[in-house]
Amino acid sequence: MRTWRDVSEVPADLGRTVVTIGNFDGVHRGHQKVLHEAREVASELGVGTVVAVTFDPHPFAVLRPEHAPVTLSSIAQRSALLVEHGADDVLVVPFSREIASWAPEEFVDRVVVGALHARGVVVGANFRFGHKAAGDVALLTREGAVKDFTVVGVALDGGPQVWSSTYVRSCLAAGDVEGAAEALGRSFTVVGVVVEGDRRGRELGYPTANVPVGSVAAPADGVYAGWLTRRDTGERLPAAISVGTNPTFDGERSRRVEAYVLDRDDLELYGIEVEIGFVAHLRGMIRFAGADAVNELVEQMADDVRRARELLA
Repeated sequence: MRTWRDVSEVPADLGRTVVTIGNFDGVHRGHQKVLHEAREVASELGVGTVVAVTFDPHPFAVLRPEHAPVTLSSIAQRSALLVEHGADDVLVVPFSREIASWAPEEFVDRVVVGALHARGVVVGANFRFGHKAAGDVALLTREGAVKDFTVVGVALDGGPQVWSSTYVRSCLAAGDVEGAAEALGRSFTVVGVVVEGDRRGRELGYPTANVPVGSVAAPADGVYAGWLTRRDTGERLPAAISVGTNPTFDGERSRRVEAYVLDRDDLELYGIEVEIGFVAHLRGMIRFAGADAVNELVEQMADDVRRARELLA
């Protein structure tokens, strides 16, 4: 897999390709259908390379930052998922106001034809691009008739609604990690490097791997059952996962994901990149108060671990 971070990085001798274009945030099942179709079109046309074109940052972050959505995946995650589901290479277009000003025909000339030598283009049926989103599948089809590429628009199925990144974000905001997983075709994951926390979990008998919540989405505050995977070894471990700021204890804290690997207190994960996957929602966040707050918290944590163990068995 090659990931190009600018059109100028695409090799001049790339040869003919099939191109698929989109934000591809999260690479959900609708995106996967487009990628599968791109692979099929490449086979039919006798083309060996499928290139997925995505954008960073999200166009809204440039054009309407107050409405920019929290992203479901980093560019590294997105690229890996695009290749897993059918792309050979990934072109990340650094989105800017200049690129936003390009007419759809200019985007086709510079990127689709000029850089990627497209023989076929596969996009979602609702795909829009170019200045003021003036480009669509019909325009691409007209361009392709003149510039020697075929175009396929793919309906993004789903039920009871079309799969979309917006739908996945709405599921996560409600703590519905099961719904998000259905739309993604896999568990939603948070990837990050384990940082040192306040060690309260260790003091309470439940040492956790702490991953700060940055600019990438995380489920609603609460407790979940899931898996922690070490990115250095690939080891996959069952976990009870807390998302939030630990409201029982005083003090200003940033939002984080904390994963307790079931029945393990011997793990040293500081500085290790981990992937935390969410399988099921156990409960919302509770603030315990009063003289017995810590004891009540420990009892609740024991129950959370028991339920997580049952769900993941």
